[in-house]
Amino acid sequence: MKKLGLAVITLFNLAVITSAQPGSGGFQRRTPEEKAAAIHHKLDSAFKLDASKLAMLDTALTALYRAQDAKRQELMAGGNFDREKIQEEMKKFSEAQNEILKAVLTRDEYEIWKEKIAPSMRPQRPPGGGGPPPGAGSNK
Repeated sequence: MKKLGLAVITLFNLAVITSAQPGSGGFQRRTPEEKAAAIHHKLDSAFKLDASKLAMLDTALTALYRAQDAKRQELMAGGNFDREKIQEEMKKFSEAQNEILKAVLTRDEYEIWKEKIAPSMRPQRPPGGGGPPPGAGSNK
């Protein structure tokens, strides 16, 4: 009976551990629609924008994010991964997003977006960042 109980506990622990692991490499990229919906929700809850402005925003951001995903796939295909080129191209999409938001928001709303809302939407790294601790590997 003790062996059966131990086996059940072991299997339970194993199931919990494996289910806590992210699937297929961890990070799952959000779809363009999910990204646009997240911004829609934040802006609507913060500023109670007109429905026509929100619809225009959804359409523009979804198209922008689709183009961004296509460009990212294009840059990452082909085998020569150039991080600087990818960052340069993604910066253009970030600037385009800002222009879309400026067209929809007032100057004051846009400032609130940039200072308070946008930083809260950035993905957060886990504590420790996953890298080696400071000073590790240095030969002093």
